[in-house]
Amino acid sequence: MRNLPILLPVALVSAAAIAAPAPALADETYVEGTGGVIWNHEEANAVAAVTLGHDIDLSERLFVGGEGFAEKVLANDTRVVWGIGGRAGARVLPGAKLYAAANWQSKDCRECGDAVGLSAGWEQDLNEKVYAKLEYKHVLIGNGEPDSDIVAVGMGTKF
Repeated sequence: MRNLPILLPVALVSAAAIAAPAPALADETYVEGTGGVIWNHEEANAVAAVTLGHDIDLSERLFVGGEGFAEKVLANDTRVVWGIGGRAGARVLPGAKLYAAANWQSKDCRECGDAVGLSAGWEQDLNEKVYAKLEYKHVLIGNGEPDSDIVAVGMGTKF
């Protein structure tokens, strides 16, 4: 019974989401390319990535999605990082999405461990199918390695 105050709002929100009529919205699959800078307290390098994802509309404004990506620090002795994650956000202006995301990603060197990325971003439609984006990601590396930060810009297309 101690959890009732917590469970009651969750149950009410869930019931309302299930019972509410779904608006006619277009779920979106997207592919994008990004480039930017990754840095920690030791060094900075260029980074590039390609992402494939899908967003599902929860309402006219809110969405959730999942994505997979390949990311490469453009420096010697680094490997391609493979990752998978999810994001949630809102349409805040016409043609604009603001989102927060989290992902798991593989290691970029033989000695490194896996990492977790936490990010926030903005996407702006350029036309019906093409958008530009700006994203900041903090990468929690652990294993005695310094965390990293990434700022990236990119372009994508929606299907």
